[in-house]
Amino acid sequence: MAIIAAYMVPHPPMIVPAVGRGSEDQVEKTIRAYEKVADEIASLKPETIIISSPHSVMYADYFHISPGLKAQGSFAEFRAPEVKFDLEYDEELVNLVSDKASDTGFPAGKLGEKNAQLDHGTMVPLWFILKKYRDFKLVRIGLSGFDLLKHYKLGMMINDAVNELGRKTVYVASGDLSHKLQTYGPYGFAEEGPEYDKRIMDVCSNARFGELFDFDETFCEKAAECGHKSFVMMAGALDGLKIDAVQYSHEDVTGVGYGICSFIPKGPDENRHFLDQRLKTEENALEEKKEKSDAYVKLARASAEYFVKNRKIMEVPDWVPEELLNAKAGAFVSIHKFGALRGCIGTILSTKNNLAQEIIHNAVSAVSEDYRFDPVEESELKWLDINVDVLGEPEKIKSQDQLDVKKYGVIVQSGSKRGLLLPDLDGVDTVEQQVSIAMRKGGINPGSKIELFRFQVVRHV
Repeated sequence: MAIIAAYMVPHPPMIVPAVGRGSEDQVEKTIRAYEKVADEIASLKPETIIISSPHSVMYADYFHISPGLKAQGSFAEFRAPEVKFDLEYDEELVNLVSDKASDTGFPAGKLGEKNAQLDHGTMVPLWFILKKYRDFKLVRIGLSGFDLLKHYKLGMMINDAVNELGRKTVYVASGDLSHKLQTYGPYGFAEEGPEYDKRIMDVCSNARFGELFDFDETFCEKAAECGHKSFVMMAGALDGLKIDAVQYSHEDVTGVGYGICSFIPKGPDENRHFLDQRLKTEENALEEKKEKSDAYVKLARASAEYFVKNRKIMEVPDWVPEELLNAKAGAFVSIHKFGALRGCIGTILSTKNNLAQEIIHNAVSAVSEDYRFDPVEESELKWLDINVDVLGEPEKIKSQDQLDVKKYGVIVQSGSKRGLLLPDLDGVDTVEQQVSIAMRKGGINPGSKIELFRFQVVRHV
């Protein structure tokens, strides 16, 4: 046996009557669809139900799989302590997924459990399922800060483990859609909200899982979606399979999107290995970009690759043009991998003999010293997208009115503390955002007396 069905479901606690206390009536369409999902699961009689939840234990650099024999929790946090859960975990399946991750160096397993209690992203689906069916064990998996491709890869690993054990399994991908669909909603409105819901429902209702990778990280953040990575992990668990997909419902009346779809495997399909397809597309695009890169980016890449492979800083190559040898300026080297930031380090003013050395040293720092990330490994080099920003001379300004987030970067200074933000960054749309982020980066508290400087950059991609 294998994964016999998968479902995309939301998890608003108010949909449970003891929590909603009547307010659940406004999402009756979602309730009816949820009950249909529960009926289908009951008819399938799975041995195991896997639930991926955005509200389970989550780390930036690790996928947590809940360990132990028991799964317990309640809606006490939502004023309904009488709604309790007590299930068994499928320890054998959990151990096998963890072992497969360990054997391949994949960052997933049973470590780091901060809270053993079930989260509402898991309990809401269970509340509906348990009314119809109880003869199953549970696997609960959290998301991570990793890119979408890694979530898909974990889904594939889960499917391998399910197949190896011959476990009759249903996968439930828990996740709300956009939280910014209505002005009266709890999170307000953003134009990206309705666009996200429209796109995700179209993609999922047609099982076009390869397009899940096309949702830009910044776009998802602006839409304030909740479940995208959960849906991607589910898609990975269905990799290489022909899928019969059905949309049951979509609602946005609360200002938050609730979508429900079913996905029934119908046998192998060699055209649906979406991770392989995506990696090939990404590799071709990066190779094409490398060929077109100017000397600034080529130098940064050469420096990064040399350091990762040799653990020492390279000398300035003979091919570097005079403009890099004669100029002096601050520079930032930014590194992305599969669309997500992988490292960014720079200097505001020149600290080296020339711009070439500035870029070489900052590229080394970006792959090895950015405290937000582990050092880049050699196996990652082919997937790195590298940009270089050369900074103009900072100019002191009197107020934020003299800033423009597209044209100018900003330096915020308060005493010995200083924070910088480059211009024209995805997700930074206002001067207020720009200054606020720069202050946070510099450890400057709100309300502090500050000085502002602006600068322009020449971006090399």
